[in-house]
Amino acid sequence: MNTSLPPMAYLISRYPAISHTFILREIERLRALGHTIFTASINTPDRGVQTMEPYERQEANDTFFVKAQGALGALTALLYWCAKSPLQLTRMVRMGLGLGKAGNWLYGLAYALEAAMVARWMQQLGLRHLHVHFGNAGATVGVLVKQLVGCHLSYTIHGPDEFDDVPGQHLALKMQHADQVVCISQFARGQLMRISHPNDWPKFQVCRLGVDPAQFTFTPRKAVNATVKLLCVGRLSPAKGQVLLVQACARLRAKGLNFSLTLVGDGPDRQRIEQTIASLQLGSYITLTGSLNQEAVKGHFAQADVFVLPSLAEGIPVVLMEAMSSGVPCVSTPVNGIPELIEHDCTGLLATPGDVDSLTRQLTRLVHQPQLRQSLAHAAHGKVLTDFDLIRNVARLSQCFTQAQGVAA
Repeated sequence: MNTSLPPMAYLISRYPAISHTFILREIERLRALGHTIFTASINTPDRGVQTMEPYERQEANDTFFVKAQGALGALTALLYWCAKSPLQLTRMVRMGLGLGKAGNWLYGLAYALEAAMVARWMQQLGLRHLHVHFGNAGATVGVLVKQLVGCHLSYTIHGPDEFDDVPGQHLALKMQHADQVVCISQFARGQLMRISHPNDWPKFQVCRLGVDPAQFTFTPRKAVNATVKLLCVGRLSPAKGQVLLVQACARLRAKGLNFSLTLVGDGPDRQRIEQTIASLQLGSYITLTGSLNQEAVKGHFAQADVFVLPSLAEGIPVVLMEAMSSGVPCVSTPVNGIPELIEHDCTGLLATPGDVDSLTRQLTRLVHQPQLRQSLAHAAHGKVLTDFDLIRNVARLSQCFTQAQGVAA
């Protein structure tokens, strides 16, 4: 372990969270490489500690939850900075008021209070580097923390949410104030270049996410199954396109194909998905499991013949990497960074976004052709090993951090 590496803070909007397990894995791997990382979360976890895995429970116990500090925590932080750096506090609050959501200064004041609490927490721990995952409200807090204490500020930018409302997210301003920006895809880097001054472009470094092939082990599928098992894992939301998938299943049934679909996840689109299943009378074909922990998801990967994620907007989904590492051939869409992971007819199949006919055609090919499923699965596994190996990619991230901190790797 390299004890010369300076400690750093990770700030996430919600942590631990079942949809952000990849961040926890990244932090664990960085720690194994010698980094001392303290975690802060704007919001409390997405579920109670009694339903967490032991490693998640430990992370929750060790994480600083900003909003949980309440009014007393905010007041204590303000008094601390009033005594220590009143001028910097005034400048930070003034800046925060201009960063409110939809121009609402109350949001900006809330961000400033959160930044004061995060900055005090960092000060108490002697932390001079703040890294923020996602370019959302947490990144706004990050800008204000830097304004207050002058820390090194870095982001991991995923997309597509950050790019949906560039002015509202103040994304260009965040890029100006960042010292370093980690992009999970070349697509994300290109989008940041589009909205940033060329002077900021050298900050943008592509460092991909990844999976541990030892955790998601390749399992060959049977060449022929009586019922082809389709699997979709993801938050139930319009962006993931699960309603389109249900509609495609109705067309598979009309073709007389023997299949089943398991939808793993929960979210705001669940009622609409259930209504679509009921209206198309697909209840005997489709099962909704709700949210599941990582071990349960691995069990579904082991049983699936085809993984499908018909997204309308994405970064590069880690769940696709998990499926590919596990030996499940994938059908997805060529949106945002996904073509950097899946090459059509080589490492998977890509359907036209939002096109039920196209999605049905690609699924039909895999239901009919077990040999195609096998060839795609093997090629996909090789792609993950080459470009999306967690250990190799986090080692690169570690180098980015150590170089930025002026520490020899």
